[in-house]
Amino acid sequence: MRGSMKILALDSSGLVASAAVVQDGVLIAEYTVNYKITHSQTLLPMLQELKRMVELDLDTVDAIALAAGPGSFTGLRIGSATAKGLGLALHKPLIEVSTLAGLAYHFWGSEKRICPIMDARRSQVYTGIYTFERQEGKSGFGMHTLREPCAIDIREILKELNEQGQEVIFVGDGIPVFQAVIEENLRVPFAFAPAHLNRQRAAAVAALAAVYYEEGRLVSAKEHKPEYLRLSQAERERLSHEV
Repeated sequence: MRGSMKILALDSSGLVASAAVVQDGVLIAEYTVNYKITHSQTLLPMLQELKRMVELDLDTVDAIALAAGPGSFTGLRIGSATAKGLGLALHKPLIEVSTLAGLAYHFWGSEKRICPIMDARRSQVYTGIYTFERQEGKSGFGMHTLREPCAIDIREILKELNEQGQEVIFVGDGIPVFQAVIEENLRVPFAFAPAHLNRQRAAAVAALAAVYYEEGRLVSAKEHKPEYLRLSQAERERLSHEV
């Protein structure tokens, strides 16, 4: 019989700050805020409140999961620093979950294509394409990546979805920015995720991290690095001046 497993998850990769605890397939607690305050002001207080509310002893956590990117450079750095600090202090491994995969995991079991889109500025999105298939000989579904996380022009991913010819669910903060472009260019049936599923949630990160934990996909706090997918604006400007 499989032993007990408890995962603490953090997501500060986008506009949302979120923390959650999942134990043995049950969501014990989640604290999510999508408001004006920066993650540097919210993430640790949220974690402390969550810890207090459920009397969480951090030493009992098996691993710390985090949305490892892509996303906001500042948000990713804050989440990374918080997770690394906890991992080092508690001697716990980290589980890196793609922000996009976490968003897609909201729709576990769906027969449709899942396309997370996060606004990456300059008409680009951080995106990928995911699908779920029933696992032979196992209960439940496995998530498959049809398009690896990337930063591309919104029209390029829409062209790819048209070529695949399957119904699509869009999720992420890129929807308000690119909704008109999607409606104008997409030729397959599609839908936009509803309010309770259209932004990052640490609960989804934790649920997917539990799968990764069973697969042994762990890293040490020292090894972890955020996945930015592209250079920051400051780095691009510095390189342009060096040319």
